[in-house]
Amino acid sequence: MKVCLFDIDGTLINTGKAGKDAMVAAFLEAAEVTQLDHALHLSGKTDRGIFGELFDLHGKALTEENWQHFIELYLARLEKNLPQRQGLVLEGVVALLAKLSQRDDVLLGLLTGNVERGANLKLIHYGIDHFFSFGGFGDLHPNRNDVARAALEAAEAYYGHPISPRDVYVIGDTPNDILCAQAIGAQSVAVATGVFSISELSEYSPNLLIENLADLDGISSFIFR
Repeated sequence: MKVCLFDIDGTLINTGKAGKDAMVAAFLEAAEVTQLDHALHLSGKTDRGIFGELFDLHGKALTEENWQHFIELYLARLEKNLPQRQGLVLEGVVALLAKLSQRDDVLLGLLTGNVERGANLKLIHYGIDHFFSFGGFGDLHPNRNDVARAALEAAEAYYGHPISPRDVYVIGDTPNDILCAQAIGAQSVAVATGVFSISELSEYSPNLLIENLADLDGISSFIFR
């Protein structure tokens, strides 16, 4: 059995900054500050890690109560922002997911830094949530490698049998997607549809490096070779 674990932002969709703006607004309210003192870079990070980093940079103490308050604020703003932004499903995504989902020798899951409820809001809004049955999310882990391990465990729990890491394919648009695949012994498919270029991604030695997900035959040939 093959397992394809997809990142969300920059890989499957672009939300038109609906998520980033919701996160900034939620942080400012939760931390009781009026502006960010540092630039916010989200790509390849987990929501838990981003929030912890923001609190640390602004000299605030992160508690579980703060985290839960932030998440509620963030999700409310995200749900409001999504229909107001000019976001889109990226090129080739729907066709690839449809093609893979028709096979009986592949499972489709998520490996994302989004908290699970945030991931669901985004995927439901763009109409692609039905392709995914399990995943690893950014609710608990600041480090994406731990999210990758959780995603593999979720895949095995869903399938009901052990899965060899060499049959797992992590599809994402950042160096951290490549690195977390390597951390669990999986194959990495790097796609240059986010903020990182082909040349930048190539420095991390992904197993497959492509411009976008429109090359259905090339991706299928790599996964099912």
